[in-house]
Amino acid sequence: MAELRDPGGGGVEHDGKKRGQDPLKNMKKIILLLALFLLLSGTVRAIDPSLPNNKVGIHLAVPSDEDIQKAADLVNSTGGKWGYVTLVIQENDRSKDKWQQIFNKLREKRLIPIIRLATIPQGPVWKKPTQNDIKEWVSFLNSLNWVTKDRYIVLFNEPNHGQEWGGSVNPEDYAAVSYDFAKALKEKNKDFFIMLAGLDAIAPNQPPSFEDAATFLSRMTSSKKELFDFIDGWSSHSYPNPDFAGSPTDRGKNTVASYQWELEYLSSLGVSKQLPVFITETGWPHNGYSPQTIGDFLKQTYEELWFSDDRVRAATPFILNYQTPPFLEFSWQKPESTQMYEHYDIIKNMHKTEGSPEQIEKGKVMLTLPKELLIDSTYSLPIKLQNRGQALWDKDEGYRLKTEEGEIPDSFFADVVQVAPTEDEDVLLFIKTGSQKTKNKVKISLFKGEKKLVDGGYWTYVTGPLPKITFRIPRFPKLTADDKRTYEIQIFDSSEQLVFKKKGLRTTDTTGVLEQVRNVYPGGRYRIVILSDYYLPRQSFVVMKKDFNTINFKPMIPADFHKDGRFDLADIITFIRNPKFLFLLFP
Repeated sequence: MAELRDPGGGGVEHDGKKRGQDPLKNMKKIILLLALFLLLSGTVRAIDPSLPNNKVGIHLAVPSDEDIQKAADLVNSTGGKWGYVTLVIQENDRSKDKWQQIFNKLREKRLIPIIRLATIPQGPVWKKPTQNDIKEWVSFLNSLNWVTKDRYIVLFNEPNHGQEWGGSVNPEDYAAVSYDFAKALKEKNKDFFIMLAGLDAIAPNQPPSFEDAATFLSRMTSSKKELFDFIDGWSSHSYPNPDFAGSPTDRGKNTVASYQWELEYLSSLGVSKQLPVFITETGWPHNGYSPQTIGDFLKQTYEELWFSDDRVRAATPFILNYQTPPFLEFSWQKPESTQMYEHYDIIKNMHKTEGSPEQIEKGKVMLTLPKELLIDSTYSLPIKLQNRGQALWDKDEGYRLKTEEGEIPDSFFADVVQVAPTEDEDVLLFIKTGSQKTKNKVKISLFKGEKKLVDGGYWTYVTGPLPKITFRIPRFPKLTADDKRTYEIQIFDSSEQLVFKKKGLRTTDTTGVLEQVRNVYPGGRYRIVILSDYYLPRQSFVVMKKDFNTINFKPMIPADFHKDGRFDLADIITFIRNPKFLFLLFP
């Protein structure tokens, strides 16, 4: 069970409401400053604001397949893609297999996870995290293949509540623990995007149970200001307080714009870093408002506040599905039902942005293609894609194989479909060769839109004349030749795809010739099947040569009187009913 808490204070009543300078020296100073900037910039983590971003999101209690699908339908509808979901991972739930499957599902549904770390409950309070927990957390989080390059992490939950920090508020301790967590994560991988816990902005100043946000931030910052060297964004619980009864037009502390007050207050404390905002909790309960009103309020807040504020990167209201107190009144899903309240549909129908988050692209295009083809032939040649990055390679995202240099006449590539990270998939290249011998050289690569992602390299091939096959096919118990009997030869490639067949072949003294074989290539391994009425099929394997090929089949046996390619009871019954088949058994 994910760590969840009573938003806005656990039900506690609050009172809320120069000329002449040497140019060489100047150049040296510029170079020195540039070097210093480059050195320091390695520790800075910044979101690329030029990338389209879908700010709409939702908070999930449990990332079941059903809730992930409903989240995707909600945040990626009406023009949207790559919305956000806030999830909680407890320290007793660090299963790599489980969470990798969840991340893979989020990737498939184009959802970006914001992960809040949690300890475990100890009676009425949550265990206080310590530096001793860091190693296991870092190892676990770094073992996952994340959905996007930015690995969004929130360090715990509302630490200005004593029950969230071992029973006693302690800003200095929170700063020290968070500093060590953030530093360790950053040192492990610079792509971890670290945020401090969202605070309860309306909490009273009643230590050790509560501390108001201003006092907590002041004590935390003064005790360890260097903490912000490793913080990349700001997590905010911007609830419409007091008592979740505020208006979407209210501004300042304890409103849907609480994050603005928080950023301004941090600035007054000397924190100059520009922190993008992730509103990981917000919303109105439907025990005080109708679902229609909640939907209207949220839509108004998105459109008039969060969408227009460039500092806001995501807003994930609390909570998609929670079926029991104390959060039943915040659930967007109706109790004991799979149906959603009206505000789900209002936000679902709200216009959204098609996001385009940065993802690590890594992989290979394996061109194990033949170097010789045949004239007058058609081919479906596999090109293996190895995806070792973060993105799901799919035609709907603009992924495609194409010739970067040169061209292949009369050819096309099959669609790239759902090639997930860690997977290998074949994409077929379809070619129809002409009647003339040719030589060609092309470069094939994987593209996303017009941008090349993976260089596949060059493929050089020639087309040559058609080979022939000489085959010998004795029959048992027949010992005499039967030049009137006809045969069919079928040729299958290594993927068991039928690439060529020829009917009406005859033999002379058990030997026949297939003069021209199409759709194969020299050096390829093929399964050759020979068929003839009332005889069981025979097969052989051959590595095709470009001129002459010889195949010796084992003797064919007359036992397929039912003509279905196998021997069974139906063949015996057919044989008994047709005495004419007796002649097949005599030498």
